[in-house]
Order: sequence, then structure tokens, then C-alpha cells
Amino acid sequence: MGKIRACPHCGGEIEVYRNPTPTVDVVIVMDCPGGGEGVVLIERANPPLGWALPGGFVDYGESCERAAVREMREETGLDVNLTGLLGVYSDPDRDPRQHTMSVVYTGKPEDPSRLAAGDDAAKARVFPMGRWPDLVFDHAKILADFLALRERAGCPD
Repeated sequence: MGKIRACPHCGGEIEVYRNPTPTVDVVIVMDCPGGGEGVVLIERANPPLGWALPGGFVDYGESCERAAVREMREETGLDVNLTGLLGVYSDPDRDPRQHTMSVVYTGKPEDPSRLAAGDDAAKARVFPMGRWPDLVFDHAKILADFLALRERAGCPD
């Protein structure tokens, strides 16, 4: 749904659209310190505060895949190989700041020892499968979908 505005160059009428902002998130699977596999979560340094999947905004001129790899390096210190597309999450209420849509990938780190909080993350940590803290945004739904996909594929917890 657009609004009619005056063109700043010619003064003619133009329709301006308000669209969702594209974001990316990655479910990074790696070994837990106590054994078994887990998922990397970050504790956000900026509102909304809380634990979340690492991710962020797609820059203009950037592909979603490139944004996902960049955001993982910035927030977790990890160079990540994307292993699949989990889904696209676009509920208008998924982010209290604005209407976003997130392309969510799965990934594996090249060097798990490099895990460290950075950029917008106050902490970065691996949580065992299914045993994560309360999460911001719609990340609990995303991780529930991830666990359901693993179960259908016959992956152990």
C-alpha cells in the first residue's frame, strides 16, 4: 500500500511504498562444551535485550547469503558455511521495532574455537539442543521448526 508524495526532483506525483525490511539469521550447529550438539545464541547488547539467534539486516546491494555470512562473523567471530535454508519468517509482529522478514539459514562453523561475542552481541554461547533460554523476536518458533526438521531427518538430539 503506497502513499502519494511529490517527487523531490520534478514535483510530479509518485507513489511511495512501505515494505518490510529484510534480515537474516543463522542456526549455527556445533559441539557443546559438555558434549553433544548445540546451537549458537547471542545475548543482545541492544534493545530488545535477551538471547537470540545471531543475525542482522541485509545491506543494500548484498545478497542474503553474503549478509548471513557477514553477520555471523560480526556477531560470533565465526566464519560459517551455510548448509541449508530453514525458512522465511515474515510475521509483521516478529520484531517489535519494525516489520521485518528474515531469511533463516542453517550453518556450521569452519573453526568453532573462534566463537566470541562481537558487534551487537554482549555474549555468544552454545546451548544444548532444545535447552535454550527464553528468546526474543520469533526465535523460539524458528528453533522449534529447526528441531522438528532434525527429528524428521532422524538426527539425534
